Amino acid sequence: MTSPAARDALQGWLEARKALGGAAENTIQAYGRDVAGFLAFMTEYKGETQGLAALARISVGDMRSWMAFERGRDVGARSLARKLSAVKGFYRWLSEREGFEPTAVLATRAPKFQRKLPRPLSAEAAQDVLDAVDLQHENPWISARDQAVVTLLYGCGLRISEALNLCGRDLPLADTLRIIGKGGKERLVPVIPAVRQAMERYLDLCPHPQGDALPVFRGLRGGKLNPRLVQKLIAEVRMQLGLPASATPHAMRHSFATHLLNAGGDLRAIQELLGHASLSTTQAYTAVDTARLMEVYQATHPKA
Repeated sequence: MTSPAARDALQGWLEARKALGGAAENTIQAYGRDVAGFLAFMTEYKGETQGLAALARISVGDMRSWMAFERGRDVGARSLARKLSAVKGFYRWLSEREGFEPTAVLATRAPKFQRKLPRPLSAEAAQDVLDAVDLQHENPWISARDQAVVTLLYGCGLRISEALNLCGRDLPLADTLRIIGKGGKERLVPVIPAVRQAMERYLDLCPHPQGDALPVFRGLRGGKLNPRLVQKLIAEVRMQLGLPASATPHAMRHSFATHLLNAGGDLRAIQELLGHASLSTTQAYTAVDTARLMEVYQATHPKA
């Protein structure tokens, strides 16, 4: 069992992260699970409750044992790197608070993994998805709802959670839409006519009442639309159109960014539209384009 002092320290660290406002609630919860799992392992591994003094004595060997344990549970390199990052963040905070040297933890190297690049759809495939979505349900208002959601993902570059978090106070859509994204970061995105038309069609057909505090997108019985329904919808469309498994709701957002970039959009402006905290995240889209360009070059150049 994790000691009360360690549990209190973990809670204190999570509250400090919340106060900084740099992480979304889901991220905070993931940090909590990752560090709690680490503390539980150390208690079991050491055979005794791990108080703060014991945690300060964690060795390089202890860290290797924890990582070997996680690998033995088939935890992938990417997930293990995330867990280690959370543990390191906790130890930085704890060492400053308790006055010990956290080198053994902070010096632990994360496993290497190949960062997955986003896989956008072609402009034609994205349009095919939008067209097919409208044909998936016999109920007209549900078809209009689904198309409005997917049009927001592609036309405004929204995350699925951002689209489903829209409520009545965001209506009617103006030329720009104010979005609160990850970590409470606020941004303005332009609303193109196709998005406005899809939204107006849905709102005209939706049988459920709208109100300032009510979600715009509703399930069959009037509750907030579940994102899994959107994921299932895109999976069905993907199979019908013969698109790869990478054609997900999030791929529509990737496609939004890539198509803007291909049309000559400024990388920093696209960063702002997407709500990326770091330009390096947005630069992944240029890596995709470069990779595909090289594939075409190798396949078609007469001297390749």
